[in-house]
Amino acid sequence: MNYETQVTSEDAASISSEAALEGNPREGGLKPVHFILGAIAVLILLGLAYLAYAGSQTPAADDSDGQLPAVTVIAPGQQTVEGEITATGTIAARREVPVGVVGEGGRVIAVPVDAGAWVKQGQILAVIDRSVQQQQAASLAASIEVARADANLAQANLDRALKLVDRGFISKADVDRLTATRDAAAARVKVSQAQLRETRARNARLNIVAPASGLVLERNVEPGQTVTGGTPALFRIAKGGEMEVMAQVSESQLATLPKGVSAQVTPTGSNESYTGQVWQISPTIDPQSRQGTARIALPYAAGLRPGGFATAKIKSGTAVATLLPESAVLADDEGNYVYVINAENKAQRRSVETGTVTPNGVTILEGLGGSEKIVLRAGGFLTEGESVKPVLQGEGEG
Repeated sequence: MNYETQVTSEDAASISSEAALEGNPREGGLKPVHFILGAIAVLILLGLAYLAYAGSQTPAADDSDGQLPAVTVIAPGQQTVEGEITATGTIAARREVPVGVVGEGGRVIAVPVDAGAWVKQGQILAVIDRSVQQQQAASLAASIEVARADANLAQANLDRALKLVDRGFISKADVDRLTATRDAAAARVKVSQAQLRETRARNARLNIVAPASGLVLERNVEPGQTVTGGTPALFRIAKGGEMEVMAQVSESQLATLPKGVSAQVTPTGSNESYTGQVWQISPTIDPQSRQGTARIALPYAAGLRPGGFATAKIKSGTAVATLLPESAVLADDEGNYVYVINAENKAQRRSVETGTVTPNGVTILEGLGGSEKIVLRAGGFLTEGESVKPVLQGEGEG
């Protein structure tokens, strides 16, 4: 059966639009999915373009400096400073003279001097009873007179014999015997005289006398005390009253310290300083403490008491060293240190050895070369390895 199909204009328009949506393969038409994919690609390209544009408007590196703590740093360099060594030590007599019993000793009957007195060489410090020794001396003096009388008699006998020899009454042998008797008597006189001098010298040594002029530091004897040759020193004298400070100096400082330099000594508990001079450098180093002794000579002063403690500031000439403000130098149980800012702007602890503290700052003897960036202040708030924003002193401040 044949049917005739009629197509109206509305149906034709509908068919035409559907064909356009579905596309005609032969005419190169696009399907809807292709439109969606193209739109997505366009959006991606637009996003990338935006990111590229935004990136061109910001720094290449992340600007995190605004979040880092800013610290002031200095590059101190090196300069010529007056060297000064600070050391501590004990005050002592420069030349201490112990005085003891020289003779046989005995009972002390008088002590005319006391500690703190000035004495002259040969001055009597203590008197020892010599009553027995004086009687011995008197006995020896009498024996000299006896020996001298015997000698005079022997000489007279010899003289008479010599007159009778020519007459034949005295033989040659008798003359020789009388001559020997005369010589023996004269020798006994000399022996007695020598014994008396010895006794008198011993008696003179019974008194304790000052072997040198100076200041009496100690008196260890009292009247009524019996002393002998084995008794410890009865007195101690500072020869000339001169004192010294035996300052303990480190091994490295001792190697550069010359003799003859001046020093200022301040006893502990005193505000007064005394000027002295280094007169001797220890030739040895203590293997335990690694220190040596610098002996500083001082003239007598009432404030210098042997046995006391003192601080000495010794001039050691000029030296080229780094000088830092006191605020830059920190200290803890491990010693003195500073914070150095490295090339990565991180804080690094650096141990240093300090020297003289001058009105311009602290001298750094070891640990720095002078070209480093040193944290000027607030170092105590930093930690090892912390990142900071260094600001050179004089730049960016205010």
